[in-house]
Amino acid sequence: MVSDSLLDAQKINANLTQITHALISELEIFPVIDSTNNYLMARIQSDVSSGCVCLAETQTAGKGRRGRHWISPQGQNIYSSFLWRFSSAQALNGLSLAIGVGVIRALNKLGIFNVDLKWPNDIYSDGKKLGGILIEGTTHSDNDVSAVIGLGLNVNLPPKIAEITQAYTDLKTITDIQLNRNQLVAQLLNELLPIAATFEKQGFSAYLDEWREHDCLFEKSADLFVGSQKINGIVKGIDENGLLKLQRDDGTIQTFASGEVSFSA
Repeated sequence: MVSDSLLDAQKINANLTQITHALISELEIFPVIDSTNNYLMARIQSDVSSGCVCLAETQTAGKGRRGRHWISPQGQNIYSSFLWRFSSAQALNGLSLAIGVGVIRALNKLGIFNVDLKWPNDIYSDGKKLGGILIEGTTHSDNDVSAVIGLGLNVNLPPKIAEITQAYTDLKTITDIQLNRNQLVAQLLNELLPIAATFEKQGFSAYLDEWREHDCLFEKSADLFVGSQKINGIVKGIDENGLLKLQRDDGTIQTFASGEVSFSA
């Protein structure tokens, strides 16, 4: 079940930990925006600080991976982004996977356990997409990188949306818990901001075992699309750097840093 209250900064702040409060530099909520990621990307060249958080009730041009449109019904789901600055692009290796672990932690703390991760950036439940992570960044003249970390999470979606061509689900469907979006946002921020703040020091290794526990593709036949190339194999998990391991028909295992992966038909 999902309460119908709108996002409210005061209610979100009331559910943040002291650590998260200290990490947030700004928290903005928009009734309508083109894209929370776009908004923060446009602010990167200003004096915006790490910990700037943007939330919206709806997006007119929500962004998924590979330029896809993220469907964003009014006042029903989570459309969020926050900015964090890192010393180099290399420091971001594995960050999206660690953020996925943070989403799992947040949902678990709210009593929602039937959720998994699909490499590289998706949140899944029962073989259906529940949410997605999109990280975009800009390198500055001093080689520092400002990363915008976006999260879309389905809370309450109609059962059929023509524009969505893949199987999807939402939190309303997978849990009987009464969900309040303000509490949900706060719990997500309580997990995700500390991950961003400590990731450069800890690296992905601190999240590797947890990610593997929730890998919904492990030992399954899958199709990997790298550009126009389609590669089929059995998923053997991820390596220490977060690269996908795919076993081919001849038994060899290849690793991939990027690509679009889906369950084989």
